[in-house]
Amino acid sequence: MTIMRVLSAVLGAVLASVLHAGIARAEIQTQYVDYRHGDTTLSGYLAYDDSLAGRRPGILMFHDRAGLTDKAIADARMMAAMGYVVFAADMFGKGVLPQSVPEMREQTDVHRADRSLMRARAQAGLDVLSANPMVDNPRLAVIGYCFGGTVAIELAETGAPLVGVIPVHGSFDGFASEAARNIQGRVLILHGGEDRPAPLEEVLMFVDDLRAAEIVWQMELYSGAGHGFSEPGSPSEERADREYRAAIERFFAEVFGA
Repeated sequence: MTIMRVLSAVLGAVLASVLHAGIARAEIQTQYVDYRHGDTTLSGYLAYDDSLAGRRPGILMFHDRAGLTDKAIADARMMAAMGYVVFAADMFGKGVLPQSVPEMREQTDVHRADRSLMRARAQAGLDVLSANPMVDNPRLAVIGYCFGGTVAIELAETGAPLVGVIPVHGSFDGFASEAARNIQGRVLILHGGEDRPAPLEEVLMFVDDLRAAEIVWQMELYSGAGHGFSEPGSPSEERADREYRAAIERFFAEVFGA
């Protein structure tokens, strides 16, 4: 019995050591990447799992109206842990992090009023992701939060080679209806049922555009969840936050064929 206890302890220690080593190797690597759009210097955030070998799918992520905050960085790391190369693009400019609602509106209004600027700056981020040697370029998708959801859709409607498009509690005003026919991949809409800034009526107008263009689309509508549910403020939004994370993991696996 004593020998068996000793062997069990030794085997347990060896197994723990192996598991610890595996976890240590599977660290998410991150770095800021400076790039330019015209005369504007931008600084995006790259995240990937360095335990994986070879090329892998790439995800382009667009931040909300607060800019490339710690929350955006955490979202990028979350998706990198799924096994993808993630580039969180910068829409406002290097070091620009609006601190108040008026400052946030000032930044987003520039792009909402000039959709060509929005699309071109989004494309600059896609160019950075596509050029990364770890990325399997035929397998690219885009995800955006709030204001970033608008950016993601605008980019997809240029005909960018994206197999998947996800707006998360996005904004859906200002799209050209006929542009939906340019979308190349599937669309997954993740939205709060009590979203006041982006009401369901606006979402359904975009759905009508997708239907008319015969785009493959899906929508998950979360009861009790308001705008910005990925930073939950109620039990309903905590549930929505969990479910949206599961939804994007499933969606990426499907569209990437992984």
